[in-house]
Amino acid sequence: MLRYICKILFTFALTVAISVIGKIVFVFCHTDIYDPFGMRQIMAAIVHGLPMDCTIAAYISILPAILAITHLWTDSHMLSTIERAYFIIVSLLCGIVFVLDTALYTHWGFKLDMTPIFYFITSPAAVIGGMTAVQKAGGLSCIVLSAVIIYLLYNHAVIRLQLPRPNRDARLKATAVMILATALLFIPLRGGFTVSTMNPGRAYFSPEMKLNHAATNPVFNLLYSATHQNKELKTLNSIDDRQLADLEPHLIATSLRQCIPDTTLLSASRPDIYIILLESFSTHLMPSMGGEAIATRLDSIASAGLSFTEFYANSFRTDRALASVLSAYPGIPTVSVMKSVGKIESLPSLPLALKDAGYDLTYYYGGDINFTNMRALLAAGGFSRIVSDTDFPITQRLGKWGAHDDILFSRVEHDLASARDNSAPRLTVIQTSSSHEPFDVPAAILPGKEANAFAFTDSIVGRFVDNLSLTPRWDSTLVVLVADHYGCHPRNLTSMRDRHHIPLVMTGGALRRHGTIDIPASQTDIAATLLGMLGIDHSRFTFSKDIFDSSSPKFAYFARPEEAAMLDTCGYHVIDIYTGGTLENEGISDSTLLRLKAYLQLLNHDFNQR
Repeated sequence: MLRYICKILFTFALTVAISVIGKIVFVFCHTDIYDPFGMRQIMAAIVHGLPMDCTIAAYISILPAILAITHLWTDSHMLSTIERAYFIIVSLLCGIVFVLDTALYTHWGFKLDMTPIFYFITSPAAVIGGMTAVQKAGGLSCIVLSAVIIYLLYNHAVIRLQLPRPNRDARLKATAVMILATALLFIPLRGGFTVSTMNPGRAYFSPEMKLNHAATNPVFNLLYSATHQNKELKTLNSIDDRQLADLEPHLIATSLRQCIPDTTLLSASRPDIYIILLESFSTHLMPSMGGEAIATRLDSIASAGLSFTEFYANSFRTDRALASVLSAYPGIPTVSVMKSVGKIESLPSLPLALKDAGYDLTYYYGGDINFTNMRALLAAGGFSRIVSDTDFPITQRLGKWGAHDDILFSRVEHDLASARDNSAPRLTVIQTSSSHEPFDVPAAILPGKEANAFAFTDSIVGRFVDNLSLTPRWDSTLVVLVADHYGCHPRNLTSMRDRHHIPLVMTGGALRRHGTIDIPASQTDIAATLLGMLGIDHSRFTFSKDIFDSSSPKFAYFARPEEAAMLDTCGYHVIDIYTGGTLENEGISDSTLLRLKAYLQLLNHDFNQR
């Protein structure tokens, strides 16, 4: 009987040990991040993560325990075959998760969840294409090596452990003991005896998020993300209805300030509108915003046009950014609205509102338009013409993400030159991609791969605006330049506010107002602001505020996995959405915190109703 008990114990203990080793390797691979913390804090992270490691160990131990119980009553060789196959699968999956978690953390700064899985499912070619040959080979080699090592450990400690078959009387007693032992696995499986079950927040012990990430088991985090994407968190539902009703007017403002175009802002009632989405740009690339001299053309356009200096990206990736800019839908920390086509179709749409006002719509992107259900959002938005990677010859799709930005904007200019000059106003949305990792671009402008890629896209955009200003329709043209999501340069930004601080710049012959706007706002406010400038109703855009409306609330909301933030005229507050704990705060932030929680609750309710 002892060997049967050892089967469960060895599986459980070895799985915990593998998880701990995986965390040590994770920390070792990110020494630039974890060196400042010291050994004591790293050990504290590993210790605080042990309960979560035990939960995963309990899950993995259940099937071997059931097989061991079955072995008491049958000597079928099928059991050993099933056991070997099971541990091969477990080893492979653990290897994949450990390697992906370690590799992606460098770029994303949070633990592995369903986000990259969603990206891969919607467009595997785009995800794989974004990797260099060295990254592909290295990643695959690490996965195989990790899986082999994990399997060999299981084989030595568990699979090779022979289980003798006891006589009938002893068999009944052994079965009862094994069933009890298996049942005891449900204690670590659910996370102990407390009311709450195991969740990612249980591993969080420090105000330093990096240490909490080191404590978190990546396998558990991925499984939790997969099974809780549409479930409400207590931190997203913590305010009573009466208080929420009192706070709502300070967060939501959908009334139109005037029903005619604002002639103080625009010289044309229905100007051509160009929205240029700048991949991964941030204010840290612009000298006028205190950044490096990288996006110098954008900086000069901002100086001559209208620059919004307290503008923030709603989220961290393009799928959430597109919903924020085109549908004024905020990024949710736990899930992307782009994962559900049904929800996409229920969203309000800035392009569709403009189409109803007589605009012709065109969307340009050099990459895969199917990435993260992008096509569904654009189709629901009424775009009659979408130009993407398949519209370019293979000889022009030389970038990892498709056609580079110089090719993309050349196509836009060609189409504009050859288009019939009818009286209908145009909405043209252009999504760049060359400043995305791996930052390989066909020009050398600045030293440093990242800086050079941003400078390349900046030069192309600057040239496009210059050429556009020479066209006959320039006097009735409004150009809106905005980053698609939070910036990736420089890498060492720790404040969420700094990371999400992005440019919003307006220019064009139709723009009458110039200078700077220092009102806190975010990407969701673009829709109501543009529609307000045009005198078009924006009441359907619940989460969008007209920046030029003096009566509208003044705040910026932004989020990423695990964290949500609000910046308003009172202060700045960042919370951990799992624990509700404060991560950053400035000013008189208690009122800001209350509004942030109310906003999250309104957003969460709206999402679940769609």
